[in-house]
Amino acid sequence: MPKRISTARGREFGAGLRAAIANAGLTSRAVAEILDWDEAKLSDVVNGKGGTTQLEVAALLGVCRARAAESAHLLSLHPETHVRGWWQQHGTCAPIRLRTLAENLAVAESLTSWHTHMVPLFLQTADYMREVLLASSTVPAAELHDRVKAQLAMQELLRGGKQCTYFIHELALHLHVGGAEVHAGQLLHLLLMAKWANTTIRIVPAALGAHPGLAGPFARLTFAKYAPLVWVDTENSSLLSEENDAITGYDKVIRALDEKSLDEADSKALIVRLYDAICPAEDEAARRRSVC
Repeated sequence: MPKRISTARGREFGAGLRAAIANAGLTSRAVAEILDWDEAKLSDVVNGKGGTTQLEVAALLGVCRARAAESAHLLSLHPETHVRGWWQQHGTCAPIRLRTLAENLAVAESLTSWHTHMVPLFLQTADYMREVLLASSTVPAAELHDRVKAQLAMQELLRGGKQCTYFIHELALHLHVGGAEVHAGQLLHLLLMAKWANTTIRIVPAALGAHPGLAGPFARLTFAKYAPLVWVDTENSSLLSEENDAITGYDKVIRALDEKSLDEADSKALIVRLYDAICPAEDEAARRRSVC
């Protein structure tokens, strides 16, 4: 069955309107009556099918007493709900919670992630995550706790059977983030995650040299009802690619990484060797029971 025509902007707009109605404690029927709309019209609006002016959307948000910042955000999306691709500029650094990414992760069927220089966010331990944030030159120290909490919540969105495949360059595993204890804990966490039925971890060996993923990290999401999208993060912006040609290009990179990466067993063996290099000998028996 063909995927429904949908965009990340349109989904966020519709989800925002539905949340505004729910937060107001109103039913769709009550909102429609207040606005003198047919319920069908309201349904079309919150499901991204259009049919309203910006003034009508403002009236809807007013009825729901939505906060000013949220109203401004949704009104800015209204004329662009049909636009594919989205470059989000965050200012000095990314927000504590990446709303668009979280909302798409929540409804995704699968995730394919590629990372070159560090363990991907979705596989990081809290200690590793904290060290990454502490090393940042743009993240305010006062936000550290809230950012770790938000990122751990992001990981929870991938629970429940979503198929996740992670391609990671070997050098990311050699990078010491934090002390030996944090490093060892992160490697052990990777080994434990690799045991999950819905999680695949593949390592691109450093010995390969130049490889298909040199352009940088990205995450590809697929959905049951919508076309795929690719998410790319930078220091202070996020890019969502939705155009067919762009997705085709990233799919080629994924296929090439699949061909060049170690298989699951060899990837696990590499992580074990790195762990062995820093794991105390007396812990060996316990470690092997936990990861084998």
